[in-house]
Amino acid sequence: MISVIVPTLNEGLELPITLGTLRESTAPYDLVVVDAGSRDDTVAIAQSVGARVIASPVRQRAHQLNLGAAAAKGEFLLFLHADTHLPPGALDHIQKALTGPADGSPGVHQPVGGGFVRHFDSSSRLLRLTCRLAAWRCRRWGWFLGDQGIFVRRTTFQRLGGFREIALFEDLDFSRRLARSGPVVTLSPGVVTSARRFAARGALVTTLRDLWLTIQYLAGRDPDKLRARITPPKGPKERE
Repeated sequence: MISVIVPTLNEGLELPITLGTLRESTAPYDLVVVDAGSRDDTVAIAQSVGARVIASPVRQRAHQLNLGAAAAKGEFLLFLHADTHLPPGALDHIQKALTGPADGSPGVHQPVGGGFVRHFDSSSRLLRLTCRLAAWRCRRWGWFLGDQGIFVRRTTFQRLGGFREIALFEDLDFSRRLARSGPVVTLSPGVVTSARRFAARGALVTTLRDLWLTIQYLAGRDPDKLRARITPPKGPKERE
């Protein structure tokens, strides 16, 4: 069985679509939604489809993912963002990938995990280009981001110690460690993820900022300090 772990915070608009895509697979799955204090109907939506909802005392994605993994029942784990929509048969593809050899050849070790090719729900040529580059990165190095639907064997996840509870790049950190632990696979057709975070500053500025942050992280900068540099201070209402 595959345990699908979805971290949430006020995802009432996107969550119904994301959870609906799970029904387009035949593989059995266990759905765990880890909510960090949503004030909309996120929790009610999750419960309406039979998800087990866990309340996270910390608003941090890595912490939420680790909570979900600890409660999961499946042999395989899929970490799915609330605004990332799976293609038809995605869970079946994961099940097949993790129960077969890395390239179909006898004697080759089974994959330990992987992720999907990613597309954005946007017509931006720049974002299409970044997706092509991301697909190359995944196939070349096995580095996946969280909006690509990272999946892993439970035993491997536990051996790696789960996600590091850092403010940024918990996904890249984990996938780099995952790729060093054994073969990983890149699945297609790909997931479709929301381009909403590009709306405020635009695709170009946001992409350049992401690139700068990634370079800083790979150069050894503290992810928590990087987050502090790009997060504006909270107003009185946000601190309540």
